[in-house]
Amino acid sequence: MDKEILKKEIFEKVKEYYNLVHKEKSFIPGKDLVNYAGRIFDEKEMVAAVDSILDFWLTIKDYDKKFNNDFSKYLNVKNSLLVNSGSSANLVAISALCSNQLKNKLKYGNEVITPAMTFSTTANPIIQNGLVPVFVDSELESYNINTDELEKALSEKTRAIMIPHVLGIPCKMDVIMEFARKHNLFVIEDTCDALDSKYDGKYCGTIGDIGTYSFYAAHHIAMGEGGAIVTNNDELYTITKSLRDWGRFSDYEEKFLNLDERFKHKIENLNYDIRYYFVNIGYNLKPLDIQAAIGLEQLKKLPSFTEARKRNFQILTKELSKYDELIMPKAPEKADTSWFALPITLNTEKFTRLELVNFLEQNKIQTRYAFTGNILKQPAYQDIKYRQIGNLKNSNRILRDSFFIGLYSGINKEKTDYILEKFDEFISKS
Repeated sequence: MDKEILKKEIFEKVKEYYNLVHKEKSFIPGKDLVNYAGRIFDEKEMVAAVDSILDFWLTIKDYDKKFNNDFSKYLNVKNSLLVNSGSSANLVAISALCSNQLKNKLKYGNEVITPAMTFSTTANPIIQNGLVPVFVDSELESYNINTDELEKALSEKTRAIMIPHVLGIPCKMDVIMEFARKHNLFVIEDTCDALDSKYDGKYCGTIGDIGTYSFYAAHHIAMGEGGAIVTNNDELYTITKSLRDWGRFSDYEEKFLNLDERFKHKIENLNYDIRYYFVNIGYNLKPLDIQAAIGLEQLKKLPSFTEARKRNFQILTKELSKYDELIMPKAPEKADTSWFALPITLNTEKFTRLELVNFLEQNKIQTRYAFTGNILKQPAYQDIKYRQIGNLKNSNRILRDSFFIGLYSGINKEKTDYILEKFDEFISKS
């Protein structure tokens, strides 16, 4: 049998399997989970994944190249690089700024301004690279870095700003970029929560020197695991590719095919094989081509995913805003937010966060706390070297009183009605 005919038959069976097993079923309130996030897909992602498996190259190949090309076009950015997670993207981004290949590299002991209310792997690469995090507070309603504290955080050792766009809400990038330009600082945007969010018409992640994204199953598009780095700086792109690929020359694949180039570089007067010629202290952080295959189909659905997130945000905040006991989130004026989730902070002593969260969870509505809260209160960070600006009042408040619920496109009107019903039931009885 011709392989293309056989492939077509396999793909048809995959479609049948999707319709039988995965197609959305009706929601039963109180019995079915209202997830805070999840994978939204159809037979197209499954067919793309199977197509990649049938090729069985496994590691990055054609789908990787196509995804990087399409992702760059979508974001209107020059360079895109797939990695195996958003956390790896953060690690590579910070490591690139410390590379000997970078003319103006960060050095051991240099300081990086970052918010205390964060995610662990936003702060970790700073520490892992021998840099010193300078923790500043966040705004209570946006959950993002308080830009009023940037000048206070500045010292002669400051070299960069690492900012997460928390839960999809864009940071005040005009203020941050003006500050960075004034003091010649690198800006790294952790955009893992904020794919498709914009600030002043530009996509988050493309405004600073380097941006990172996550394609974990809970994020805006899903590859299961996966992430990306984007930059308009060719020098940084070359370094990030090297760091992702064991620290080898970033273009070793092309040069390997040319024998004159392959053995051109020398170690102690020896002509050395470029595949084992290392220019960075790197890692192996490549994804699989199957992930890129899935991501390509997900990327096509991103606008509809964002539309659903915005719709659910409007529905839920309109009704939940009537409760004085709850503080609803607020994005900056210039933000166009693709909401990752709906963060809520308590503004009452009538009940605790734990009581409300337990009630919601018992009624099958998933919740999550607002990441680390004040990261300096977390056990892993008790012995790190850092500076702190002020008392981190809001970060501590978020640690104590904040949580979030889902907004992703798997939440339909039946589910938003059920969420609002349960909030009303709890608050009216408290």
